[in-house]
Amino acid sequence: MSAARGGGPLAGVRVLDLSRLLPGGFCSLLLADYGADVLKVEDMGMGDYIRWSPPYVEGAAPSARSALFLALNRNKRSIRIDLKQAAGREVLLDLVREHDVVLESFRPGVLDRLGVGPEAMRAANPKLVLCSITGYGQDGPLRDRAGHDMNYLALTGVLGLTGEPGGPPVQPAGQIADLGGGALMAAFGILAALREAERTGLGQVVDVAMADGALSWLALVAARFLNDEGADPPARGMLELAGGLACYRPYECAGGGWVALGALEPKFWAAWCRGAGREDLLGEQFAAPGSSGHTAVAEVFAQRTRAEWEAFAVEHECCLEPVLELGEALSSPLVREREMVVGLDQPGAAQPVSLLGAPVKLSRTPADCNRRPGPQFGEHTAAVLRAAGYDEARVARLVADGAVAGPPDDAGGPAGSFLA
Repeated sequence: MSAARGGGPLAGVRVLDLSRLLPGGFCSLLLADYGADVLKVEDMGMGDYIRWSPPYVEGAAPSARSALFLALNRNKRSIRIDLKQAAGREVLLDLVREHDVVLESFRPGVLDRLGVGPEAMRAANPKLVLCSITGYGQDGPLRDRAGHDMNYLALTGVLGLTGEPGGPPVQPAGQIADLGGGALMAAFGILAALREAERTGLGQVVDVAMADGALSWLALVAARFLNDEGADPPARGMLELAGGLACYRPYECAGGGWVALGALEPKFWAAWCRGAGREDLLGEQFAAPGSSGHTAVAEVFAQRTRAEWEAFAVEHECCLEPVLELGEALSSPLVREREMVVGLDQPGAAQPVSLLGAPVKLSRTPADCNRRPGPQFGEHTAAVLRAAGYDEARVARLVADGAVAGPPDDAGGPAGSFLA
């Protein structure tokens, strides 16, 4: 898969990204990989503080050497602005006039208190799409509360439904609320609002609450409960697609490996039963966890190794796959052939940095994950201002006054992790 540099289906879309860390970073990564011009607006302190988190890329510039940072910030540029200064706010509003989208993830009201809230931005650019990603939305009882992915999953019922019957809630390995409830919903909202702005010439605010997005993942579960008067809430581990059926669960194999059986359709369940020589289990497809039927199925799986079950699945089509560890998954033929691990060229690095690739494959205008290396902290400040019409004297004055800044003189930068 390849794409012409500078092209892509979103070529011409200009995005100011004021967000940090994962939800906003992944949203703007999607836009950037598919051709949008994404300019990170970072502060005068640490900026997007995921920059300073290990592991580090050997030889790369200090403020662009974190593999975690590069995972979210390839194909972007960076400018440093002090929004606490009037001159800095003026710079931001000048940039707003030239951009189609502003993406931010501050708590509600922060931009208003700085004097660059939605009204100020829309006055500068009536066609602007302003997307705000927060935990609980721009209104409602929890608008000002801090939170993280697990908190949003907890308050929307997702966490409470995940795990074995009678056991504790189980945290998912992926950040469902951050990515599925925040980043993906924001990317969709931005594109929908841009399409509408093309017709009307007017922008709007896109209010993305990660809690709302996480709850939407329970669309089928919630619809059934809300419309079944008198029904008891589903119990953890008893939902059909979350551990409640013998035909749709992970099972431990001989030797300690695991496989995932997804034989929901009767034909797949029958294929597994007959292939295993256990036609007596045909009637146990929907057996509940802990039942004699479920126990019998588990005993069958425990008689063969994971490799033997993999060979079984090739011969008998029954929706059976191995449960891979991360290293196995990243080196698998599926991931390799689908180009889901790619190499990113990074200045000074001894070799390309390995990162995940673009998940959506377009036939004519595919994503380009290697259009531009991950930016140094404030790397493009001067160039961006010049392109916006600022002369050299004005740029120098803004830098001298501390309203904007380029890359820091101290090449070392902060050390440690954003979790510290």
